[in-house]
Amino acid sequence: VQLQASGGGLVQPGGSLRLSCAAFGLAFDAYTIGWFRQAPGKEREGVSCISSTIRSTKYADSVKGRFTIPRDNAKNTVVLQMNNLKPEDTANYYCAAESEVFYYCSTSYPDAMDYWGKGTQVTVSS
Repeated sequence: VQLQASGGGLVQPGGSLRLSCAAFGLAFDAYTIGWFRQAPGKEREGVSCISSTIRSTKYADSVKGRFTIPRDNAKNTVVLQMNNLKPEDTANYYCAAESEVFYYCSTSYPDAMDYWGKGTQVTVSS
C-alpha cells in the first residue's frame, strides 16, 4: 500500500494550492482519507477528512471556508484544495487512510490511521 501526496510548493499569502493524495494497492473505496499537517516545532494537526460511502467531511476550524476536500474513487485520489492561504498554513502536509467503519471520518486520532504517505511541503510567504 502506498499513499502519495503531491502538489506542495511556495505560494504568496492569499494564493491557492491544490494537493493531491493518490492511493496504490488499497481498496480505496473502503477507506476514509485524512489530511494532516505539521509545522516545525508544532504538533501534528488534523486538517480535513472525507469518508467514502457518504462523502462526509470535516475541517479544522482554522481552515473552514478556505479548504475543500473533493474525492474521486474512480481515480483513487483525494484532493485538498487550499484557497486564501495564510502564513500560518505553512507546514508539511500528509495524507493518511483509515478503514471506514461508521460512514464518517475523523482526524482526532492520528494513531488510528492505517496508512500514511510521505509529506508535501507547503510554504506561504511573501
